[in-house]
Amino acid sequence: MIRTLASRAVAILERRRAIGGLGLLVVCCAAAQAEDWNQFRGPRGDGVARVENVPVRWSAEENIHWKVALPSPCNGSPIVSKNIIFLAGAEDSKGLQRSLYAHDLLSGQKLWGRTVNIAVEEPTHKTNPYCGTTPAADGKHVVVWHSSAGLFCYDYRGNEEWSHDFGDFIHMWGYGTSPIIHDGMVYLHTGPGKKEVGFIAIRLADGEIQWKQTEPFEGDGEHNLAKKYMGSWATPVVTKYEGRDIVLCTFSTRVNAYDAKSGKIVFSCEGIRGPKGDLAYSSPLVIGDICVSRGGFGGPSLGFRMGGKANITESHRLWRNEKNPQSIGSGVAWNGHYFMANAGPGTIQCMDPRTGAEKWTDRGAGNHWASLVMAGGNLYATAQNGTVVVFRADVEKFDEVAQNKIGEPSNSTPAFIDGAIIFRSAKHLFCIGNPVRVAARIENVTR
Repeated sequence: MIRTLASRAVAILERRRAIGGLGLLVVCCAAAQAEDWNQFRGPRGDGVARVENVPVRWSAEENIHWKVALPSPCNGSPIVSKNIIFLAGAEDSKGLQRSLYAHDLLSGQKLWGRTVNIAVEEPTHKTNPYCGTTPAADGKHVVVWHSSAGLFCYDYRGNEEWSHDFGDFIHMWGYGTSPIIHDGMVYLHTGPGKKEVGFIAIRLADGEIQWKQTEPFEGDGEHNLAKKYMGSWATPVVTKYEGRDIVLCTFSTRVNAYDAKSGKIVFSCEGIRGPKGDLAYSSPLVIGDICVSRGGFGGPSLGFRMGGKANITESHRLWRNEKNPQSIGSGVAWNGHYFMANAGPGTIQCMDPRTGAEKWTDRGAGNHWASLVMAGGNLYATAQNGTVVVFRADVEKFDEVAQNKIGEPSNSTPAFIDGAIIFRSAKHLFCIGNPVRVAARIENVTR
């Protein structure tokens, strides 16, 4: 059935390419509105997809356009750019061969893979297989972070354009941060690591380093001075502040805001350190002029008003909750509130960013490692068992729309485009959605 649907989609696409006149005009107009899911948590890094006709119901057999096998399990997420799906993965169980894959959006066929080698097996946690990072792309270039193996940039045919070796980044739980692209720049948080935690801006066009900051830490990179766990796996986000771009990133003890052009720290807010250690997994959330961030391992959450200079903890921090449900994935801000899908227990929450108070909480379909995504007025929460709970973005109550079981575990965040969801499980890559709509989306982007 899946192959038949794919054949229909190809035929539709061929017919569409033969259409001229008014049909071409309609397609061209639609092309300008098509949005790629081109990096971790989407083009704005906020988990909100501005797309249409996204599926809300599917199963292992129903509403599946195609699925293809993957070589190994991985927590990294797929992205979509110019009708190509990019994702990272390891070729072997020891992480000695780390790869970037490109797949065709219409058929799922693998277009190419590019592998880099690392000489020595590095530690990681059994729940964090190697290559747990998400690529980022801008329509011409795609970058992927392989931690100690380096940062690599390729064109869409798989030709290497540039690379950087930033040194070794060793942690007993492995790595998992992702690069982001904004305004022709790549921003990368290199941590965690025993030697150094860096924050670097690289020009995408030629790989030239524009600035680098080093985040200080107390301890050996795995444990702080109190012998408690430490490390940050948080991916940064870009937002506007006083008319300029700033890059926010949560580190093991504080949230920093960097000037996107100069790299100078505009302000920072402390409060991530918790009773179990100095840990951070999720990206900051921006709700108006408030930034919210959470520590890892059930650690603290905090909200602060963006502004001021240097350390703004005393002057701008609005609240801090010492203990929270374990959170690994990032949340979504919407309608003056923010939503979280937690790792343990597997609850879903709606929170008030001004006070840190809970509006409501309900049970999901299991523990969540994937980040929440919003599309078409609904939120999608992917549990580790592969079940995706779809619920309405209602700040007053939990309002479930559907539970979709694919039957395979997943720690990855799905990618959302017009008409389809690209879903990565531990075994397969899926295209969920109507093949006719996928074909129409492809033609729109091609035009």
